Amino acid sequence: MAATMHACRCSLQTGASLGLTSQRTTRHQESFAALPKPVKSEAVGRSAFLGAPAAKHGQFRNDMAVPQQARVGKVSDARKVQCAAASTAAVMSGTPVRNTSILVVGATGTLGRQIVRRALDEGYDVRCLVRPRPVSAEFLREWGATTVQGDLTKPESLPAALVGIHTVIDCATGRPEEPIRKVDWDGKVALIQCAKALGIQRYVFFSIHNCDKHPEVPLMEIKRCTEAYLADSGLDYTVLRLCGFMQGLISQYAVPVLEEKAVWGTDAPTRIAYTDAQDVAKWTLAALRSEKFEKQVATLAGPRAFTTQEIIALCERFAGQDAKVTTVPLGILRVTRAITRLFQWTTDAADRLAFSEVLTSDTVFSAPMTETFKALGVDPLETTTLEKYLQEYYGQILKKLKDLKAGSRQGDFYI
Repeated sequence: MAATMHACRCSLQTGASLGLTSQRTTRHQESFAALPKPVKSEAVGRSAFLGAPAAKHGQFRNDMAVPQQARVGKVSDARKVQCAAASTAAVMSGTPVRNTSILVVGATGTLGRQIVRRALDEGYDVRCLVRPRPVSAEFLREWGATTVQGDLTKPESLPAALVGIHTVIDCATGRPEEPIRKVDWDGKVALIQCAKALGIQRYVFFSIHNCDKHPEVPLMEIKRCTEAYLADSGLDYTVLRLCGFMQGLISQYAVPVLEEKAVWGTDAPTRIAYTDAQDVAKWTLAALRSEKFEKQVATLAGPRAFTTQEIIALCERFAGQDAKVTTVPLGILRVTRAITRLFQWTTDAADRLAFSEVLTSDTVFSAPMTETFKALGVDPLETTTLEKYLQEYYGQILKKLKDLKAGSRQGDFYI
């Protein structure tokens, strides 16, 4: 592992005939001034990231300063992680770890639950890190997974969850009401530190396609910096960059069209190659079995990239009715973001609007998958298309509505 964590600026090199990229970090005057140095842990018996990153790092590129309150920067928190990780490592010393043991972080989310289900089906021993929350994670236990409570925003809760784990699959992201950096930077740094200290054999991290091309978008910049931090950690890692999930289109387009409610969109020519989260789960586990994806970065994309207008047209076709489209000019998004940046309490809203701005620009979020499919050993013909996904959704919903109407008429008859 490198003696110091240099800049966050990533230099990507093409992998051997795979369409993959290997990743390393280089110096860059506009990136972090310095990231945490590895600290020798006597209990672990090897070099481990147990420093205080917030006390060390400077700022994001393009003068996007990290708020003091959003950093991992409290020395007391870092010491908690150090002590907890060292103590846990000492206790687990000599404990055998099966290569089928997986910890899924973010297991209740769109992607996380699909990975849990797929991994269980393939015979893995799955443990899920879940936050104490009103929404129950009981369904994960019903499937056959075990759950352990922990929180990325509370680093001291992480080490115990990693005991006996071979592979960490990190699907977590912050909730809409949380500051972006709280989970997606501070929490991820803490998790990577613990994984290194406790000897995790493989770490899978999900990032965003083209995150290295949009430093002006906080979430994408954080993803890029996390990729760099992970690459410099010494862990055996795999970074999978995603374009977008088909599941997210249901609430955004499919349901409003069916309920004859307004559908919000722009007239921007952005094209996104959406993927089914179930396909991503299958590809993720295939990547775990392949040495070709060790210390590599790969983009996972759907068969075809769609514009907003094309998605709405598909929904109209399968729903059998027209959509009520409300178009938001891109200029309004930019002005709104500029205004919200003026106030501290709306900074996170501005950060999320920045991501929306990229998604409504003249950009294509897609990547060729031919070589990636070969490396994964996956048949491209088994990939779910957006047309098929939406058709199945509307088919199931319309059938249920038809059955409900039939039942209602039958009830009226007997009354």
